[in-house]
Amino acid sequence: MNKVIASVLSGALALGVTGWHAAQADDHEVVVGFAASYSGWMAAYSGPPTNAAIIAIEDINARGGLLGKTITWVQADAKTDRVEGAKAGQQVLNEGAQMLAVDCDYDFGAPAALAAKNANKIAIFLCAESVLAGIQGVGTNAFSASVLAAVQGASLAEWGAKERGWKTAYILLDTTIEYNKGICYGFDWMWREKLGLEVLGHDVYLNGDASIAAQITRIKNLPEPPDAIMSCSYIPGGASALRQIRAAGIESALLGGSSMSGTYWLDSVPGLSGHFVPEQASIYGDDPRPAVEEFNAKYEEKFGERPNSQYTYPGYLLIEMWARAVERAGTFETEAVVAEMEKFRDEPFLIGTRTFTSELHHQNYAPYLIVETTDGTPAVAGEHTISEPVPMDVLFGKRYEYIAR
Repeated sequence: MNKVIASVLSGALALGVTGWHAAQADDHEVVVGFAASYSGWMAAYSGPPTNAAIIAIEDINARGGLLGKTITWVQADAKTDRVEGAKAGQQVLNEGAQMLAVDCDYDFGAPAALAAKNANKIAIFLCAESVLAGIQGVGTNAFSASVLAAVQGASLAEWGAKERGWKTAYILLDTTIEYNKGICYGFDWMWREKLGLEVLGHDVYLNGDASIAAQITRIKNLPEPPDAIMSCSYIPGGASALRQIRAAGIESALLGGSSMSGTYWLDSVPGLSGHFVPEQASIYGDDPRPAVEEFNAKYEEKFGERPNSQYTYPGYLLIEMWARAVERAGTFETEAVVAEMEKFRDEPFLIGTRTFTSELHHQNYAPYLIVETTDGTPAVAGEHTISEPVPMDVLFGKRYEYIAR
């Protein structure tokens, strides 16, 4: 993990130097502000999509810019801290940012997004996947470039039942952040309500817990082991939980949200097999879309390494989406750009489509690749789009509050 964060930080610092230079905007430039975490554990999630966003900016500038202006950028480190996030948001606004890209998580990105709201600017979460990362948690000027956590859980449930024949499941929820709850809500909705399958039990833990021995004991005491364990968490606690489950001799399929994608953490669970996650695009060279592998090569050329998780890609979409709405609006004015984004209906971008409405600035359905890790090596095992969008009350967990107890 430290090696990865160091790599992310190296790229972020390089961007920061460029960002300070780019702060000298004039009438021929428009400024994008990155107010996200480039230190602390969130750096592993927010650093790569920021790099991808810079590539998108360079691609647009190479085509002549946006409404005749060159896109420049400024950057401030939110330091995986909510107070620092608010400061970072205000800093880039003071430096002339017309739009803010904020952290890859609602809990940590919201303070900077609220700073944008107070300045009547658009804030787009780099890859936050809670329904609160939008209208419901911030306001009408807030969007996310990624896909809702509940869609991830629902996608794994439906794909696993249909393609692998799983019939029983156990839900293990890390209650630390809202994102994790969303994964479990979506899984439970699809598994029990839509597919009529059995959940053998629910349990909770915290990301910082050193041990989940009690939870593992309850799983092992079941009359029969579950076909699948849905573990709703993120690094590092999510990896620790997987390691402990396998060390206890439990061989059930292990499912996770997109937060458990990538290769950077796999050394902490040596020889991991039977692990499944939904990913918007593949970093492994086996994505079925040639444009994704072209982007991977461009990323490697610029930053010296390939993307290390699927969270890289929404950063490119963030700039794509905003720029397309600006072009159609013919202005950078916030209300006009928001109105154009709300007209997107299955709008095609690098890694799939995006739909926004005046009620939801996030994605409640989307195509996913299903990636399986075998002997420590991830590869695409299939593709899936859920059979229907996740309902709003499921996104808020109103049916499943018992999961989080």
